[in-house]
Amino acid sequence: MLSIRALAKRYAVPRERTVLANVDLTLRAGEYVAIMGESGVGKSTLLNLIAGLDRPDAGTIRFDDVDLSTLDDDALTVLRRERMGFVFQAFHVLPYLSVAHNVALPLALIGRPADEMQQRVGEMLAAVDLADRADSQPRELSGGELQRVAIARALVHRPALVLADEPTGNLDPETAATVLALLRAQVKDGAAAGLLVTHSVAAARTADRALLLTRDGLRGHVP
Repeated sequence: MLSIRALAKRYAVPRERTVLANVDLTLRAGEYVAIMGESGVGKSTLLNLIAGLDRPDAGTIRFDDVDLSTLDDDALTVLRRERMGFVFQAFHVLPYLSVAHNVALPLALIGRPADEMQQRVGEMLAAVDLADRADSQPRELSGGELQRVAIARALVHRPALVLADEPTGNLDPETAATVLALLRAQVKDGAAAGLLVTHSVAAARTADRALLLTRDGLRGHVP
């Protein structure tokens, strides 16, 4: 599903520095993996590279047996839209769209017919326990509800890979636990590969395995 070998990324501005070096990772369909690490070690950079939003300076990323370095920007955009789902700390729910229309966005972007969109949106909202909020506006929802909307939107098009970047960073512990359980369940139910970046040991423990990202690469199991 996802194979990363000897990945490295350097930046020259504002000063020359190596953010990632010697990163190796294999992620299989149905596997949910957490990555932990100190601030500034390159966790979000790693997600950006996997998503094709940035290019590595060395190493390879293969997704669905395709080397991302062989794809141009248009092809990477199509790959992200059709095969990947994203959950962020800041939700990124569009404030001028209803809950249902927010969740439908990935399906609209890949041109799914209206009846299929309606069915899938209904199924996902039911799965995240928001069926009764389909017509609500984002301003009417709590933080936990907004994150559930974000999870539904990330998974509605049945992506092969789900990337979650600190998805519970703005939530209280009880709500965070609910959201993490939901995210794991939805990734598993869809047989997707899931990659969770987090500072939270409690969040990492919801994954099948947890790895530590350091300046020297990914290593070890985090208890």
